[in-house]
Amino acid sequence: MTPNPLAVGIPTDADPILIDISASITTMGLADRLRRSGGRFPAPWAIDAAGAPTDDPAALAQDPPGTILPVGGLDHGHKGFALGLLVEALTQAASGFGRADSSAGWGASVWVQVIDPAMFAGREAFIRQTSWLAAACRANPPRPGVSAVRLPGEQGLARKRAALANGLALHPEIMDLRPWAERLHVPVPAPYA
Repeated sequence: MTPNPLAVGIPTDADPILIDISASITTMGLADRLRRSGGRFPAPWAIDAAGAPTDDPAALAQDPPGTILPVGGLDHGHKGFALGLLVEALTQAASGFGRADSSAGWGASVWVQVIDPAMFAGREAFIRQTSWLAAACRANPPRPGVSAVRLPGEQGLARKRAALANGLALHPEIMDLRPWAERLHVPVPAPYA
């Protein structure tokens, strides 16, 4: 299975809780960057085509390829596998086009569901509950060596605010804008200083 991401936004009285997880231990994007740079996963996050655990992302690009392990890894991966099956059913099966169909190129499907709290207990009651939950998480003592409990999305929203104020530095392996700028006849923006 592929990483099968799942994203959820939960409003609170402050920043929303933004959950962006994958049913796999890591992403193919990270695996590809590590493979190109000769890097390794920090642990056996994949299995090769013979089923042997490996920290080598190159195992995913061999013929036949290996696969990224699901969340939980070798020990509790059945939970990530189940989560991946849920995402597959909601995206590939619900759209009517997916893994059972031959495709050329990347064949991702998306499933979007919006739940209006007003149709249940009401927006105010929903926000009261989610805000309490967020505050309870933040008030929880962190584990040793960690300064504070963070909610999903908190660090990303802080990085977004910093990027809006100071600009965004892209890792050279992520995207080189020059070929696209030349192809589309758009000047490459100057770095933000």
